[in-house]
Amino acid sequence: MTGEITEAPFPAQLLNWAGNRSGGVRRLFDAGSGRPGQAVFETNLLHRLEAWARSIASESNGVPRILLLVGGPGNGKTEAIESTVGWLDTALGAEGELAAKLKKSFFPPEGTAVPRLVRVDTLGLGGRSRRLGLSIVQDASAVVGATGKQAAQLLLDELDAVQAAGAEEAYLCCVNRGVLDDALIEAIDHEREGPRHLLEAVTRAVSLTPDAPSCWPLAGFADVAVWPMDAESLLLRPVAGGEEPARSLFRTALDAEKWPAAGSCAGGTSCPFCGSRERLAHGRAETSLLQILRWFEVASGKRWSFRDMFSLASYLFAGHRVSPREASLEPCEWAGKLFGLDEIARRSGKPSREQSTAIFHLVASQYQHALFHRWERDAGPALLREIKELGLEDDNTAMGLQWFLSSRRTAYLPAMISSALDGVAELLDPALTDPDTEVQVTKNTRFALRELDVRFSRSVLEGLDYIRKLQVLSRLEVDLIERLAKLDAELSLGGVRRKRPASATNVQRFLRDFACRLVRRALGARTGAVLDAPILNDFQRVVEDTAGDDLFDVAQEVEQLLNRNQDFEISLTTTFGQPLPPMIRRATLVVPSRSVQPHDSKKAGRPVSPICFLMVGDGRSGQPIALTYDLFKAVKELEKGMSVASLPRTVLALLDTTRARLSGPIVRDKLVLDRARIRIGSSGMSVVQRRSGFAVRKEGGGR
Repeated sequence: MTGEITEAPFPAQLLNWAGNRSGGVRRLFDAGSGRPGQAVFETNLLHRLEAWARSIASESNGVPRILLLVGGPGNGKTEAIESTVGWLDTALGAEGELAAKLKKSFFPPEGTAVPRLVRVDTLGLGGRSRRLGLSIVQDASAVVGATGKQAAQLLLDELDAVQAAGAEEAYLCCVNRGVLDDALIEAIDHEREGPRHLLEAVTRAVSLTPDAPSCWPLAGFADVAVWPMDAESLLLRPVAGGEEPARSLFRTALDAEKWPAAGSCAGGTSCPFCGSRERLAHGRAETSLLQILRWFEVASGKRWSFRDMFSLASYLFAGHRVSPREASLEPCEWAGKLFGLDEIARRSGKPSREQSTAIFHLVASQYQHALFHRWERDAGPALLREIKELGLEDDNTAMGLQWFLSSRRTAYLPAMISSALDGVAELLDPALTDPDTEVQVTKNTRFALRELDVRFSRSVLEGLDYIRKLQVLSRLEVDLIERLAKLDAELSLGGVRRKRPASATNVQRFLRDFACRLVRRALGARTGAVLDAPILNDFQRVVEDTAGDDLFDVAQEVEQLLNRNQDFEISLTTTFGQPLPPMIRRATLVVPSRSVQPHDSKKAGRPVSPICFLMVGDGRSGQPIALTYDLFKAVKELEKGMSVASLPRTVLALLDTTRARLSGPIVRDKLVLDRARIRIGSSGMSVVQRRSGFAVRKEGGGR
């Protein structure tokens, strides 16, 4: 490490972006809480709320006056309320007095609890005459000042009161789905018909069903608007324009002015965090990262919330320390400490866990390996046995690899986003990408991943020589792979191999596989060449409705999966979930094949659905089914020649469930039953309905 060490707010301050720190909870009108980026990122909801504030301030007709923002924690509800108050203050000409009065109420004297509901009257504020009573519930789960009442009961009372009030009363409420459900149950149990009808409509509107009604305004309630905060993606551009909220967030985190100059921090040129910032300063790497995160959303059906995104930025760009001894170290200081330990290992010092694993932890802290973090954690004990048999206990690289793998057997991810990170690694790991996938590594260089696999399978050095000249690996990655190549070469020497040839071969295979995975992940994160990227790209186009006729093609494939030849079969001897009896004992209702068509679920006044639906059947027996990623992927693989017998269990379960859901309406639909028959056993005989009763018919023949 050389050069003068300089201080900069990042990456140290990024540690506070984590959801369990200051980035986790936003308090209303508290500029120092829950806004780690010090900026408001534009979303579709904020654009809608800004227009609402102007409309209600000008007393426009048909403007909702009851707003319910529905969703779990970390979705930006508090930020939305505070921004709305600011826009309303401006539109009313209150000259900051409205925001000041609300802030005073939400920051009572020390020792006094923050009230659940705060109401202000805008009459006379800033010299304007427009009267508007504004009530705000920042957290509907709060029960402050309500002796003996539950949150659900308070919500019902508030909805009763505001519905009974006139057009001069407005109500803004942040409510999670649990309180909403509790309130609906309470309304049903106590026969409170007004709130019950409203909450039933709200529940339907914020659901993901294909026939979900309008949210803004709420269908059947012109003076109510609701918005599901957890439905929209932060990785898509707002309809009104602007860049994706997630891109804005990452650019704030990676602002070069807030980071030390390259090589000037405590970690020097070996700092993985400053190195990650440099790589993501290039548009291609940034776009690939955002694309990977979006693909996780479309594949899993989940959404990254603001809290998740802030926590992810903290993890990727500032790391996550597991050891309490390292918790007080700033990211660059931690990197500098590991660099010092690694210098001892580099000089062939006696192996120890901290020294030998330093280079592995430095590499694993780079954003691409932090994102795709999964290694063979159960391989550690087996590798240690092989190392001992080969007498390599004094080799820092061998022992470091073993200790590093063993460390993955305990919790090492941030608890708040660990499940999401595991999902990313499971669904998108570039190490598992099809070897025939071609990667545009540089502007002028393109090759199939098989080229890497073949070279690394022969030796680590050959693979490194092939990729090194393209200058796409970081200095830390090259350093680690060089050490792995050296160990690989030593295991090829006769003196080592003669002792335990099988053990030497096993360790070599593991080293080569480890190095190849490392390079694949580096390239995958840089270029977006992740597992099943072409299928994910096609599915994203279908979900975002930019795919043209692709959805119709998928519907035709699903139709072939559900039907058998030109027939749709329903078991009459079992119910859903029961195993089928032997063929000779089966009775099967056979009706004409059911059609499958895309279901148009686009509706005005609600967020774009993150799920596509297909309509199976028609008329009374029609049933919508969700087009999941597993089903879409299965269809694509069937097109490539995969056998139906190889379909994933999740897809088979979805198809079986769909058949069961169709069966009930079909057996009650006279128009369908007119052309039905019952197949008995395996004899090839069927029972059909005639004008005078029933008759037996040979399959494929006459009576």
